[in-house]
Amino acid sequence: MKMDMIIRNAFVYNSFTQSFAKKDVAVKDGQFVWIHDHIEEDADVIVDGAGKYMIPGLVDIHMHIESSMSIPSRFSDAVLFHGTTTVVADPHEIANVFGLEGIQSYISSETALDIFYGIPSSVPSTNPNLETTGGIIGIEEVKELLKNDKVRCLGEVMNFQDVCFNEDSRAYQIVETCKQMRFDMPLEGHCPKISGQDLATFIARGITADHTQQSKESIMEKICSGMFLEIQRKSITSEVIQELVKNQVYDYFCFATDDVMPDLLLTGHLNELVKLAVELGMPFEKAIYCATFTPSRRMHLEDRGAICPGRKADFILLSDTKSFTISEVYKNGKKVQKENQVEHFPEHFYHSVRCKKAECSDFEIKLNGKRALCNVIKVNPYATFTDWVQEELPIQDGILQLNGNTLMTVFERYGKNGNIAHAIVKNTLKKQGAVATTWAHDHHNLMVMGNNREDMVVAQHALLEMQGGMVVVEKGQVVAKVQLEIGGIVSALPIEELGKQLGEVRQAMHDLGYEHNNAIMSISTLALLVTPKLKVSDFGMIDTVHQVVVPLVEKLYEN
Repeated sequence: MKMDMIIRNAFVYNSFTQSFAKKDVAVKDGQFVWIHDHIEEDADVIVDGAGKYMIPGLVDIHMHIESSMSIPSRFSDAVLFHGTTTVVADPHEIANVFGLEGIQSYISSETALDIFYGIPSSVPSTNPNLETTGGIIGIEEVKELLKNDKVRCLGEVMNFQDVCFNEDSRAYQIVETCKQMRFDMPLEGHCPKISGQDLATFIARGITADHTQQSKESIMEKICSGMFLEIQRKSITSEVIQELVKNQVYDYFCFATDDVMPDLLLTGHLNELVKLAVELGMPFEKAIYCATFTPSRRMHLEDRGAICPGRKADFILLSDTKSFTISEVYKNGKKVQKENQVEHFPEHFYHSVRCKKAECSDFEIKLNGKRALCNVIKVNPYATFTDWVQEELPIQDGILQLNGNTLMTVFERYGKNGNIAHAIVKNTLKKQGAVATTWAHDHHNLMVMGNNREDMVVAQHALLEMQGGMVVVEKGQVVAKVQLEIGGIVSALPIEELGKQLGEVRQAMHDLGYEHNNAIMSISTLALLVTPKLKVSDFGMIDTVHQVVVPLVEKLYEN
Protein backbone atom coordinates (compact mmCIF):
# COMPACT_ATOMS: atom_id res chain seq x y z
CA MET A 1 0.00 0.00 0.00
CA LYS A 2 1.42 3.35 -1.01
CA MET A 3 1.68 5.81 1.85
CA ASP A 4 1.07 9.54 1.76
CA MET A 5 4.22 10.18 3.78
CA ILE A 6 7.05 8.32 5.44
CA ILE A 7 9.33 9.94 8.00
CA ARG A 8 12.61 8.00 8.00
CA ASN A 9 15.24 7.52 10.70
CA ALA A 10 13.84 9.96 13.25
CA PHE A 11 14.12 9.45 16.99
CA VAL A 12 10.42 8.82 17.57
CA TYR A 13 8.76 9.45 20.92
CA ASN A 14 6.69 6.60 22.35
CA SER A 15 4.06 7.91 24.76
CA PHE A 16 3.49 4.52 26.35
CA THR A 17 7.13 3.94 27.34
CA GLN A 18 7.94 7.65 27.48
CA SER A 19 11.14 7.10 25.54
CA PHE A 20 12.73 7.71 22.13
CA ALA A 21 13.84 5.12 19.58
CA LYS A 22 15.01 5.42 15.97
CA LYS A 23 12.06 4.45 13.74
CA ASP A 24 10.33 5.04 10.45
CA VAL A 25 6.77 6.40 10.60
CA ALA A 26 4.14 5.95 7.88
CA VAL A 27 1.21 8.36 7.41
CA LYS A 28 -1.94 7.74 5.38
CA ASP A 29 -5.11 9.88 5.17
CA GLY A 30 -3.96 12.16 7.96
CA GLN A 31 -3.26 9.32 10.41
CA PHE A 32 -0.26 7.38 11.63
CA VAL A 33 -0.59 3.84 10.25
CA TRP A 34 2.72 2.14 11.08
CA ILE A 35 5.80 2.77 13.20
CA HIS A 36 8.64 0.33 12.55
CA ASP A 37 12.43 0.00 12.43
CA HIS A 38 12.37 0.22 8.62
CA ILE A 39 9.34 0.69 6.36
CA GLU A 40 9.84 -0.47 2.77
CA GLU A 41 6.60 0.92 1.29
CA ASP A 42 6.67 3.73 -1.23
CA ALA A 43 5.20 7.16 -0.38
CA ASP A 44 4.28 10.40 -2.10
CA VAL A 45 6.46 12.32 0.36
CA ILE A 46 9.63 11.10 2.07
CA VAL A 47 10.80 13.19 5.04
CA ASP A 48 14.39 12.80 6.18
CA GLY A 49 14.18 12.65 9.96
CA ALA A 50 17.83 11.74 10.51
CA GLY A 51 19.16 13.49 13.59
CA LYS A 52 15.72 14.85 14.47
CA TYR A 53 13.34 14.05 17.31
CA MET A 54 9.71 13.39 16.44
CA ILE A 55 7.10 14.13 19.09
CA PRO A 56 3.29 14.44 19.02
CA GLY A 57 1.75 17.86 18.46
CA LEU A 58 1.29 19.77 21.70
CA VAL A 59 -2.17 19.82 23.29
CA ASP A 60 -3.29 22.77 25.42
CA ILE A 61 -6.53 22.02 27.28
CA HIS A 62 -6.94 25.16 29.36
CA MET A 63 -6.60 28.45 27.56
CA HIS A 64 -8.52 31.50 26.35
CA ILE A 65 -8.16 32.62 22.75
CA GLU A 66 -9.32 36.08 23.79
CA SER A 67 -6.24 36.44 26.00
CA SER A 68 -4.26 36.67 22.77
CA MET A 69 -6.55 39.63 21.97
CA SER A 70 -7.15 37.83 18.70
CA ILE A 71 -9.71 35.80 16.77
CA PRO A 72 -9.54 32.02 16.18
CA SER A 73 -8.06 32.19 12.67
CA ARG A 74 -5.22 34.54 13.66
CA PHE A 75 -4.56 32.56 16.82
CA SER A 76 -4.39 29.35 14.77
CA ASP A 77 -1.78 30.82 12.44
CA ALA A 78 0.35 31.91 15.38
CA VAL A 79 0.41 28.84 17.62
CA LEU A 80 0.72 26.09 14.99
CA PHE A 81 4.25 27.23 14.22
CA HIS A 82 5.09 26.85 17.93
CA GLY A 83 3.98 23.20 17.80
CA THR A 84 0.54 23.50 19.38
CA THR A 85 -1.85 21.48 17.20
CA THR A 86 -4.90 21.15 19.50
CA VAL A 87 -6.45 23.43 22.12
CA VAL A 88 -9.50 23.37 24.35
CA ALA A 89 -10.58 27.00 24.70
CA ASP A 90 -12.81 28.46 27.37
CA PRO A 91 -14.51 31.38 25.56
CA HIS A 92 -15.84 33.11 28.66
CA GLU A 93 -14.47 36.50 27.62
CA ILE A 94 -16.41 36.69 24.36
CA ALA A 95 -19.38 35.22 26.27
CA ASN A 96 -19.25 38.03 28.82
CA VAL A 97 -19.62 40.50 25.96
CA PHE A 98 -22.02 38.71 23.60
CA GLY A 99 -23.38 35.69 25.47
CA LEU A 100 -24.24 32.54 23.52
CA GLU A 101 -23.91 34.38 20.21
CA GLY A 102 -20.29 35.19 21.01
CA ILE A 103 -19.46 31.57 21.83
CA GLN A 104 -21.14 30.27 18.69
CA SER A 105 -19.26 32.80 16.56
CA TYR A 106 -15.98 31.33 17.80
CA ILE A 107 -17.11 27.70 17.51
CA SER A 108 -18.18 28.26 13.89
CA SER A 109 -14.74 29.58 12.90
CA GLU A 110 -12.84 27.21 10.61
CA THR A 111 -9.16 26.90 11.47
CA ALA A 112 -6.23 24.61 10.68
CA LEU A 113 -5.67 24.32 14.42
CA ASP A 114 -8.10 21.92 16.10
CA ILE A 115 -10.04 24.07 18.55
CA PHE A 116 -12.41 22.41 20.99
CA TYR A 117 -14.34 24.35 23.60
CA GLY A 118 -15.35 24.39 27.21
CA ILE A 119 -18.73 25.77 28.26
CA PRO A 120 -18.19 29.02 30.19
CA SER A 121 -19.58 28.25 33.63
CA SER A 122 -19.27 31.70 35.15
CA VAL A 123 -20.76 34.39 32.92
CA PRO A 124 -20.82 36.71 34.73
CA SER A 125 -18.07 35.52 37.06
CA THR A 126 -20.24 36.50 40.05
CA ASN A 127 -23.79 37.79 39.51
CA PRO A 128 -25.63 40.75 37.91
CA ASN A 129 -25.86 42.49 41.30
CA LEU A 130 -22.07 42.85 41.41
CA GLU A 131 -21.11 43.40 37.76
CA THR A 132 -22.80 44.24 34.46
CA THR A 133 -21.95 42.09 31.47
CA GLY A 134 -23.16 42.01 27.89
CA GLY A 135 -24.24 38.37 28.12
CA ILE A 136 -25.24 35.76 30.67
CA ILE A 137 -24.80 32.01 30.27
CA GLY A 138 -27.58 30.15 32.06
CA ILE A 139 -29.10 26.68 31.96
CA GLU A 140 -30.74 27.02 28.53
CA GLU A 141 -27.50 28.24 26.95
CA VAL A 142 -25.60 25.36 28.57
CA LYS A 143 -28.10 22.81 27.24
CA GLU A 144 -27.69 24.24 23.75
CA LEU A 145 -23.89 24.08 23.92
CA LEU A 146 -23.92 20.51 25.22
CA LYS A 147 -25.35 19.42 21.87
CA ASN A 148 -22.19 20.54 20.05
CA ASP A 149 -19.48 17.93 19.40
CA LYS A 150 -16.78 20.59 19.71
CA VAL A 151 -17.66 21.06 23.39
CA ARG A 152 -15.39 18.86 25.50
CA CYS A 153 -15.76 20.13 29.07
CA LEU A 154 -17.37 22.54 31.47
CA GLY A 155 -15.04 25.53 31.64
CA GLU A 156 -13.45 26.70 34.85
CA VAL A 157 -15.97 26.80 37.68
CA MET A 158 -14.98 29.87 39.69
CA ASN A 159 -17.85 30.44 42.11
CA PHE A 160 -16.84 28.05 44.90
CA GLN A 161 -19.42 29.25 47.40
CA ASP A 162 -22.41 28.82 45.09
CA VAL A 163 -21.32 25.46 43.67
CA CYS A 164 -20.72 23.98 47.10
CA PHE A 165 -23.35 25.59 49.30
CA ASN A 166 -26.17 27.12 47.24
CA GLU A 167 -28.35 24.65 45.36
CA ASP A 168 -30.50 27.47 44.00
CA SER A 169 -27.56 29.19 42.34
CA ARG A 170 -26.90 29.31 38.62
CA ALA A 171 -23.42 27.80 39.11
CA TYR A 172 -24.77 24.80 41.04
CA GLN A 173 -27.47 24.15 38.44
CA ILE A 174 -25.00 24.40 35.53
CA VAL A 175 -22.80 21.76 37.15
CA GLU A 176 -25.80 19.50 37.73
CA THR A 177 -27.03 19.96 34.16
CA CYS A 178 -23.65 18.92 32.74
CA LYS A 179 -23.47 15.86 35.01
CA GLN A 180 -26.95 14.76 33.96
CA MET A 181 -26.64 15.36 30.21
CA ARG A 182 -23.01 14.24 29.71
CA PHE A 183 -21.99 12.33 32.81
CA ASP A 184 -18.42 11.61 31.65
CA MET A 185 -17.60 15.17 30.59
CA PRO A 186 -14.70 16.74 32.54
CA LEU A 187 -15.70 19.57 34.88
CA GLU A 188 -12.87 22.09 35.18
CA GLY A 189 -12.22 24.15 38.30
CA HIS A 190 -10.71 27.43 39.43
CA CYS A 191 -9.82 27.10 43.11
CA PRO A 192 -6.83 29.19 44.23
CA LYS A 193 -6.04 28.98 47.95
CA ILE A 194 -8.87 26.49 48.61
CA SER A 195 -7.78 23.53 50.72
CA GLY A 196 -8.85 21.15 53.47
CA GLN A 197 -12.54 20.43 53.82
CA ASP A 198 -13.46 23.20 51.36
CA LEU A 199 -11.34 21.54 48.68
CA ALA A 200 -12.85 18.16 49.46
CA THR A 201 -16.36 19.59 49.13
CA PHE A 202 -15.48 21.19 45.78
CA ILE A 203 -14.09 17.92 44.41
CA ALA A 204 -17.06 15.97 45.73
CA ARG A 205 -19.32 18.22 43.66
CA GLY A 206 -17.57 16.77 40.59
CA ILE A 207 -14.97 19.49 39.89
CA THR A 208 -11.85 17.44 39.21
CA ALA A 209 -9.27 19.83 37.76
CA ASP A 210 -7.58 23.10 38.68
CA HIS A 211 -5.34 25.39 36.64
CA THR A 212 -4.67 28.19 39.13
CA GLN A 213 -1.36 29.11 40.74
CA GLN A 214 0.04 26.18 42.72
CA SER A 215 2.51 25.80 45.56
CA LYS A 216 4.57 22.81 46.58
CA GLU A 217 1.94 21.98 49.19
CA SER A 218 -1.17 22.56 47.09
CA ILE A 219 -0.15 20.32 44.19
CA MET A 220 0.17 17.23 46.34
CA GLU A 221 -2.97 17.94 48.37
CA LYS A 222 -4.97 18.31 45.17
CA ILE A 223 -3.46 15.36 43.33
CA CYS A 224 -3.82 13.10 46.37
CA SER A 225 -7.46 14.18 46.57
CA GLY A 226 -8.09 13.06 42.99
CA MET A 227 -7.69 16.35 41.16
CA PHE A 228 -5.99 16.70 37.78
CA LEU A 229 -3.73 19.76 37.60
CA GLU A 230 -3.12 22.00 34.62
CA ILE A 231 0.20 23.68 35.34
CA GLN A 232 0.49 27.16 33.89
CA ARG A 233 3.51 29.45 33.65
CA LYS A 234 3.23 31.07 37.07
CA SER A 235 3.17 27.63 38.72
CA ILE A 236 6.36 26.46 36.99
CA THR A 237 8.77 27.19 39.81
CA SER A 238 11.75 25.15 40.93
CA GLU A 239 9.98 23.88 44.04
CA VAL A 240 6.80 22.89 42.17
CA ILE A 241 8.71 21.06 39.42
CA GLN A 242 10.89 19.26 41.93
CA GLU A 243 7.81 18.16 43.87
CA LEU A 244 6.18 16.77 40.74
CA VAL A 245 9.37 14.96 39.76
CA LYS A 246 10.03 13.59 43.25
CA ASN A 247 6.54 12.14 43.52
CA GLN A 248 6.43 10.83 39.92
CA VAL A 249 2.85 12.06 39.41
CA TYR A 250 3.12 12.57 35.65
CA ASP A 251 -0.25 10.93 34.95
CA TYR A 252 -2.08 13.51 37.04
CA PHE A 253 -1.08 16.81 35.48
CA CYS A 254 -0.42 18.55 32.19
CA PHE A 255 0.90 21.91 31.09
CA ALA A 256 -1.54 24.63 30.01
CA THR A 257 -1.05 28.22 28.92
CA ASP A 258 -4.27 29.81 30.28
CA ASP A 259 -3.42 33.35 29.11
CA VAL A 260 -0.78 34.28 26.52
CA MET A 261 -0.92 37.82 25.18
CA PRO A 262 0.00 38.68 21.58
CA ASP A 263 3.41 40.20 22.25
CA LEU A 264 4.43 37.09 24.19
CA LEU A 265 2.84 34.81 21.59
CA LEU A 266 5.37 36.07 19.07
CA THR A 267 8.08 34.03 20.81
CA GLY A 268 6.24 30.91 21.92
CA HIS A 269 3.22 29.12 23.34
CA LEU A 270 2.96 25.75 25.13
CA ASN A 271 6.47 24.91 23.94
CA GLU A 272 7.84 27.60 26.26
CA LEU A 273 6.35 25.86 29.30
CA VAL A 274 7.91 22.54 28.28
CA LYS A 275 11.30 24.22 27.90
CA LEU A 276 11.03 25.90 31.29
CA ALA A 277 10.00 22.70 33.08
CA VAL A 278 12.98 20.87 31.58
CA GLU A 279 15.33 23.69 32.58
CA LEU A 280 14.05 23.34 36.15
CA GLY A 281 14.77 19.62 36.29
CA MET A 282 11.92 17.68 34.69
CA PRO A 283 13.12 14.93 32.32
CA PHE A 284 12.38 15.88 28.72
CA GLU A 285 10.48 12.64 28.04
CA LYS A 286 8.19 13.31 31.00
CA ALA A 287 7.58 16.92 30.01
CA ILE A 288 6.52 15.81 26.51
CA TYR A 289 4.16 13.25 28.05
CA CYS A 290 2.49 16.01 30.07
CA ALA A 291 2.14 18.32 27.08
CA THR A 292 0.66 15.72 24.72
CA PHE A 293 -0.68 12.49 26.18
CA THR A 294 -2.11 13.44 29.58
CA PRO A 295 -4.04 16.51 28.33
CA SER A 296 -5.51 14.48 25.44
CA ARG A 297 -6.61 11.75 27.82
CA ARG A 298 -8.13 14.26 30.24
CA MET A 299 -10.39 15.65 27.48
CA HIS A 300 -11.19 12.20 26.00
CA LEU A 301 -9.33 13.11 22.80
CA GLU A 302 -8.11 9.57 22.29
CA ASP A 303 -7.36 10.18 18.61
CA ARG A 304 -4.25 12.26 19.33
CA GLY A 305 -1.46 12.81 21.84
CA ALA A 306 0.67 9.85 20.72
CA ILE A 307 2.53 8.59 17.66
CA CYS A 308 0.89 5.22 17.11
CA PRO A 309 -1.44 3.57 14.58
CA GLY A 310 -4.83 5.22 14.22
CA ARG A 311 -3.95 8.55 15.84
CA LYS A 312 -3.99 11.90 14.04
CA ALA A 313 -0.71 12.64 12.31
CA ASP A 314 -0.04 15.81 14.29
CA PHE A 315 3.66 15.97 15.05
CA ILE A 316 6.74 18.12 15.51
CA LEU A 317 10.27 17.50 14.28
CA LEU A 318 12.83 18.93 16.69
CA SER A 319 16.43 19.53 15.74
CA ASP A 320 17.39 19.82 19.40
CA THR A 321 15.56 18.65 22.53
CA LYS A 322 17.43 20.72 25.08
CA SER A 323 16.42 24.02 23.48
CA PHE A 324 13.18 22.61 22.01
CA THR A 325 14.22 23.92 18.61
CA ILE A 326 11.38 23.26 16.17
CA SER A 327 12.39 22.27 12.66
CA GLU A 328 8.94 21.52 11.21
CA VAL A 329 5.34 21.12 12.39
CA TYR A 330 2.80 18.84 10.71
CA LYS A 331 -1.00 18.88 11.12
CA ASN A 332 -3.02 15.92 9.84
CA GLY A 333 0.07 14.72 8.01
CA LYS A 334 0.68 17.99 6.18
CA LYS A 335 3.35 20.58 6.83
CA VAL A 336 1.90 23.64 8.53
CA GLN A 337 1.46 26.68 6.32
CA LYS A 338 0.06 30.14 6.97
CA GLU A 339 -3.68 30.18 6.28
CA ASN A 340 -4.27 33.98 6.28
CA GLN A 341 -8.03 33.45 6.19
CA VAL A 342 -9.86 35.83 8.50
CA GLU A 343 -13.44 35.31 9.58
CA HIS A 344 -15.95 38.16 9.80
CA PHE A 345 -18.31 38.62 12.70
CA PRO A 346 -21.83 40.12 12.91
CA GLU A 347 -21.79 43.87 12.35
CA HIS A 348 -22.88 44.74 15.89
CA PHE A 349 -19.73 43.02 17.24
CA TYR A 350 -17.83 46.05 15.88
CA HIS A 351 -20.04 48.62 17.68
CA SER A 352 -20.34 47.34 21.23
CA VAL A 353 -18.80 50.03 23.45
CA ARG A 354 -21.69 52.29 24.42
CA CYS A 355 -21.25 54.67 27.33
CA LYS A 356 -21.19 58.42 27.88
CA LYS A 357 -18.20 60.51 26.87
CA ALA A 358 -16.40 61.37 30.06
CA GLU A 359 -15.90 64.85 31.46
CA CYS A 360 -13.32 65.91 34.05
CA SER A 361 -16.04 65.90 36.69
CA ASP A 362 -16.52 62.14 36.15
CA PHE A 363 -13.06 61.66 37.65
CA GLU A 364 -13.72 63.70 40.80
CA ILE A 365 -14.86 62.15 44.07
CA LYS A 366 -16.82 64.93 45.76
CA LEU A 367 -16.97 64.74 49.57
CA ASN A 368 -17.80 66.96 52.51
CA GLY A 369 -15.23 67.14 55.28
CA LYS A 370 -11.49 67.49 55.72
CA ARG A 371 -10.29 63.87 55.57
CA ALA A 372 -11.62 60.46 54.55
CA LEU A 373 -10.67 56.95 55.63
CA CYS A 374 -10.76 55.06 52.32
CA ASN A 375 -10.67 51.41 51.32
CA VAL A 376 -7.81 51.02 48.86
CA ILE A 377 -6.82 48.28 46.38
CA LYS A 378 -3.10 47.57 46.76
CA VAL A 379 -1.57 46.02 43.63
CA ASN A 380 0.90 43.19 44.11
CA PRO A 381 3.80 43.65 41.65
CA TYR A 382 4.25 39.89 41.15
CA ALA A 383 0.67 38.55 41.05
CA THR A 384 -2.88 39.39 40.06
CA PHE A 385 -4.02 39.01 43.67
CA THR A 386 -4.48 42.31 45.48
CA ASP A 387 -4.37 43.40 49.11
CA TRP A 388 -7.08 45.36 50.85
CA VAL A 389 -5.71 48.29 52.81
CA GLN A 390 -7.14 51.46 54.32
CA GLU A 391 -5.64 54.89 53.91
CA GLU A 392 -6.56 58.31 55.22
CA LEU A 393 -6.73 60.83 52.36
CA PRO A 394 -7.26 64.61 52.47
CA ILE A 395 -10.26 66.43 51.01
CA GLN A 396 -9.50 69.74 49.31
CA ASP A 397 -12.17 72.09 47.97
CA GLY A 398 -14.70 69.29 48.32
CA ILE A 399 -12.69 66.80 46.22
CA LEU A 400 -10.84 63.73 47.52
CA GLN A 401 -7.08 63.94 46.90
CA LEU A 402 -5.18 60.86 45.73
CA ASN A 403 -1.88 61.49 47.57
CA GLY A 404 0.25 59.41 45.18
CA ASN A 405 -2.42 56.79 44.51
CA THR A 406 -4.42 56.45 41.30
CA LEU A 407 -8.12 56.64 40.62
CA MET A 408 -9.82 53.76 38.81
CA THR A 409 -13.16 54.72 37.24
CA VAL A 410 -15.36 52.06 35.63
CA PHE A 411 -17.99 52.97 33.03
CA GLU A 412 -20.71 50.41 32.27
CA ARG A 413 -20.28 50.00 28.50
CA TYR A 414 -23.20 47.81 27.38
CA GLY A 415 -25.87 50.52 27.46
CA LYS A 416 -27.79 48.76 30.22
CA ASN A 417 -27.68 51.02 33.30
CA GLY A 418 -25.08 53.76 32.83
CA ASN A 419 -23.22 52.87 36.04
CA ILE A 420 -20.05 54.78 36.89
CA ALA A 421 -18.00 53.56 39.86
CA HIS A 422 -14.70 54.51 41.47
CA ALA A 423 -11.85 52.82 43.32
CA ILE A 424 -8.58 54.04 44.79
CA VAL A 425 -5.60 51.95 43.67
CA LYS A 426 -2.11 51.86 45.17
CA ASN A 427 1.25 50.87 43.57
CA THR A 428 0.47 51.73 39.94
CA LEU A 429 1.34 54.95 38.06
CA LYS A 430 4.19 56.99 39.52
CA LYS A 431 4.13 59.66 36.80
CA GLN A 432 1.20 61.80 35.68
CA GLY A 433 -0.90 60.06 33.06
CA ALA A 434 -3.68 57.57 32.41
CA VAL A 435 -4.32 54.05 31.15
CA ALA A 436 -7.71 52.93 29.85
CA THR A 437 -8.97 49.54 28.71
CA THR A 438 -12.04 47.54 27.77
CA TRP A 439 -9.93 44.36 27.98
CA ALA A 440 -10.99 43.94 31.60
CA HIS A 441 -11.34 40.37 32.81
CA ASP A 442 -14.13 39.30 33.10
CA HIS A 443 -16.86 41.94 32.83
CA HIS A 444 -15.01 44.00 30.18
CA ASN A 445 -16.52 47.33 31.09
CA LEU A 446 -14.54 50.45 30.24
CA MET A 447 -11.93 51.16 32.94
CA VAL A 448 -9.80 54.29 33.24
CA MET A 449 -6.89 54.47 35.68
CA GLY A 450 -5.01 57.69 36.22
CA ASN A 451 -3.82 60.52 38.40
CA ASN A 452 -4.56 63.37 36.02
CA ARG A 453 -8.19 64.11 35.14
CA GLU A 454 -7.46 65.66 31.74
CA ASP A 455 -5.41 62.63 30.69
CA MET A 456 -8.19 60.32 31.88
CA VAL A 457 -10.71 62.15 29.71
CA VAL A 458 -8.43 61.83 26.66
CA ALA A 459 -7.98 58.11 27.33
CA GLN A 460 -11.70 57.43 27.70
CA HIS A 461 -12.57 59.36 24.54
CA ALA A 462 -9.88 57.49 22.58
CA LEU A 463 -11.33 54.14 23.64
CA LEU A 464 -14.83 55.15 22.58
CA GLU A 465 -13.55 56.22 19.17
CA MET A 466 -11.61 52.95 18.79
CA GLN A 467 -14.58 50.88 20.02
CA GLY A 468 -12.35 49.23 22.57
CA GLY A 469 -8.79 48.23 23.32
CA MET A 470 -6.07 49.77 25.49
CA VAL A 471 -4.58 53.26 25.47
CA VAL A 472 -1.87 55.02 27.43
CA VAL A 473 -1.98 58.82 27.72
CA GLU A 474 0.70 61.21 28.92
CA LYS A 475 0.55 65.02 28.85
CA GLY A 476 -2.72 64.96 26.98
CA GLN A 477 -1.44 62.75 24.15
CA VAL A 478 -2.08 59.08 23.36
CA VAL A 479 1.45 57.62 23.46
CA ALA A 480 0.52 53.98 22.83
CA LYS A 481 -2.60 52.08 21.88
CA VAL A 482 -3.93 48.76 20.69
CA GLN A 483 -7.36 48.72 19.04
CA LEU A 484 -9.61 45.76 19.87
CA GLU A 485 -12.51 46.54 17.60
CA ILE A 486 -14.41 43.24 17.96
CA GLY A 487 -16.38 43.37 21.19
CA GLY A 488 -13.75 45.67 22.67
CA ILE A 489 -11.62 42.60 23.48
CA VAL A 490 -10.15 41.12 20.27
CA SER A 491 -8.76 42.26 16.91
CA ALA A 492 -8.51 40.79 13.41
CA LEU A 493 -4.96 42.09 12.97
CA PRO A 494 -2.16 39.56 12.43
CA ILE A 495 -0.54 38.53 15.70
CA GLU A 496 2.75 40.11 14.62
CA GLU A 497 1.17 43.55 14.27
CA LEU A 498 -1.02 43.16 17.33
CA GLY A 499 1.93 41.99 19.41
CA LYS A 500 4.02 44.99 18.35
CA GLN A 501 1.27 47.40 19.39
CA LEU A 502 0.74 45.69 22.74
CA GLY A 503 4.47 45.73 23.39
CA GLU A 504 4.36 49.50 22.93
CA VAL A 505 1.46 49.75 25.41
CA ARG A 506 3.38 47.63 27.90
CA GLN A 507 6.44 49.88 27.54
CA ALA A 508 4.36 53.05 27.88
CA MET A 509 2.83 51.74 31.12
CA HIS A 510 6.31 50.99 32.39
CA ASP A 511 7.42 54.51 31.45
CA LEU A 512 4.58 55.88 33.61
CA GLY A 513 5.96 53.87 36.52
CA TYR A 514 3.62 50.88 36.49
CA GLU A 515 5.97 48.22 37.84
CA HIS A 516 4.64 44.68 37.47
CA ASN A 517 5.89 41.47 35.89
CA ASN A 518 2.78 41.58 33.67
CA ALA A 519 1.34 45.07 33.79
CA ILE A 520 -1.31 44.37 31.12
CA MET A 521 -2.78 41.43 33.01
CA SER A 522 -2.42 43.27 36.30
CA ILE A 523 -4.64 46.16 35.27
CA SER A 524 -7.09 43.89 33.45
CA THR A 525 -7.62 41.54 36.39
CA LEU A 526 -8.45 44.42 38.70
CA ALA A 527 -11.87 43.64 37.21
CA LEU A 528 -11.75 39.91 38.06
CA LEU A 529 -14.16 39.53 40.97
CA VAL A 530 -13.27 35.93 41.84
CA THR A 531 -9.61 36.42 42.80
CA PRO A 532 -8.43 37.82 46.14
CA LYS A 533 -9.01 40.25 47.69
CA LEU A 534 -10.42 43.57 46.53
CA LYS A 535 -11.39 44.23 42.89
CA VAL A 536 -13.63 46.66 41.00
CA SER A 537 -16.68 46.63 38.72
CA ASP A 538 -19.26 49.13 37.54
CA PHE A 539 -20.92 48.64 40.96
CA GLY A 540 -17.80 49.72 42.86
CA MET A 541 -15.14 47.91 44.86
CA ILE A 542 -15.94 44.26 45.55
CA ASP A 543 -14.83 42.12 48.49
CA THR A 544 -14.16 39.02 46.40
CA VAL A 545 -14.09 36.64 49.36
CA HIS A 546 -17.53 37.56 50.69
CA GLN A 547 -18.90 38.81 47.35
CA VAL A 548 -20.20 42.14 48.62
CA VAL A 549 -19.78 45.77 47.55
CA VAL A 550 -17.30 47.70 49.67
CA PRO A 551 -17.73 51.46 50.16
CA LEU A 552 -14.89 53.60 48.86
CA VAL A 553 -15.14 55.86 51.92
CA GLU A 554 -15.23 54.09 55.26
CA LYS A 555 -15.37 57.22 57.40
CA LEU A 556 -15.43 61.00 56.97
CA TYR A 557 -13.69 63.44 59.34
CA GLU A 558 -14.74 67.06 59.74
CA ASN A 559 -11.34 68.21 60.95
